[in-house]
Amino acid sequence: MPGEDAQLLAQLWTGLDARWPENRIEPTLARIAALTDLMGDPQRTYPVIHVTGTNGKTSTARMIESLLRSFGLRTGLFTSPHLVDPRERICLDGQPIEADRLLAAWQEVGPFIEVVDANSRADGGPVMSYFEVMTGLAFAAFADAPVDVAIIEVGLGGTWDSTNVSDGVVSVVTPIGLDHRDYLGDSIAEIATEKAGIIKAGSTAVLAQQELPAAEVLLARCVEVGAEVAREGLEFGVLSREVAVGGQALSLRGLSGEYPDVFLPLFGEHQARNAAVALAAVEAFLHGVGALDGDLVRAGFAAVTSPGRLQVVRRNPTVLLDAAHNPHGAAALAEALDDSFDFAGLVGVVGMLADKDASGFLAALEGRLHQVVITEPSSARAMPMDVLAAIAVETFGEDRVIVEPSLADAIDRAVAMADEDAPYGGAGVLVTGSVVLVGDALRLLG
Repeated sequence: MPGEDAQLLAQLWTGLDARWPENRIEPTLARIAALTDLMGDPQRTYPVIHVTGTNGKTSTARMIESLLRSFGLRTGLFTSPHLVDPRERICLDGQPIEADRLLAAWQEVGPFIEVVDANSRADGGPVMSYFEVMTGLAFAAFADAPVDVAIIEVGLGGTWDSTNVSDGVVSVVTPIGLDHRDYLGDSIAEIATEKAGIIKAGSTAVLAQQELPAAEVLLARCVEVGAEVAREGLEFGVLSREVAVGGQALSLRGLSGEYPDVFLPLFGEHQARNAAVALAAVEAFLHGVGALDGDLVRAGFAAVTSPGRLQVVRRNPTVLLDAAHNPHGAAALAEALDDSFDFAGLVGVVGMLADKDASGFLAALEGRLHQVVITEPSSARAMPMDVLAAIAVETFGEDRVIVEPSLADAIDRAVAMADEDAPYGGAGVLVTGSVVLVGDALRLLG
């Protein structure tokens, strides 16, 4: 990257970091709607597949994107949060947006953002948030590319998420659990109501298997707006799966046919189910073509990557990174560890954000982790180590909990402990609890 571009990007990130953080939302689409109106509504110049849910959103969105690219379509992918580089959030044809393209989008969108900021201040409101600005940049970049289809992941919730100024021709809802209760509600039904807001009139809603209260809310929304419905376990699903080297071998039933011998280079039953959801979303988008070309489906899944999701970054001992950060995600992680790995001993390196259910998260992993090293993500929202350590002691007992302020020291300590647990090999280290912590680990481990 040329030095001038690097400097301009650094200025862009500094300016964005000074805005409202993306974990803080206000129930209004006024600012993002004002921005897209000034921009000429770029999000309406291409079809959108809109993805929400509590867990599995990013992996499912990445699978959808990879499948569509295998069918020769030019894709835009908007996900959040990023692990290492904010450009990861906006991808074109499977690659993070290039610096010059992003800066061109900023030159186009920046003046309109200033107008919206000024008008909002005049009305006594805040300037646009980090996430709102990134959403506007993504919409503009996809229109300028131009893309054949954009896969847009919701940031938080659905109805009031800034991505909801777009109208998905396919609306995808991955499994819903309890998270972000301060914004979304204290029950599964309340959270599902917020997420159901992305299901629009005339769209196809592709629904992962849900708890009954969520399923009832989602189906009621489909009836209300006249959306077609495709449900995991009824219209589509996983027919069979086997653990394979580097991932799993699947047989999937889609909306239009069956697809055997699919290799997915990701671990865990939850990823197999995400794959079924992604396949149904692609079939719904490519409606009217009958069963898809099986070879292209297999090629699309074989090319999938999902960084920070049970990602192996080191061997001897194995070091895994997983961005699970709530009890629902931790339960899926625990099942995947049982399903796909056979560790002689596993040491956790855990750091979390302050608004998360640390007790529920640690309880879900207690039976899989022999010991835990508590540390802290590089975020102003991080849960203080002493607070998390106290919760860990309640779950694991004092003799199984160690505190290391530095992530580098925490990983080194965990590796040493894993080697002690299994001196002849077969031990592992799991870094988890926060997307931020996993990003820190990726930077640290290269």
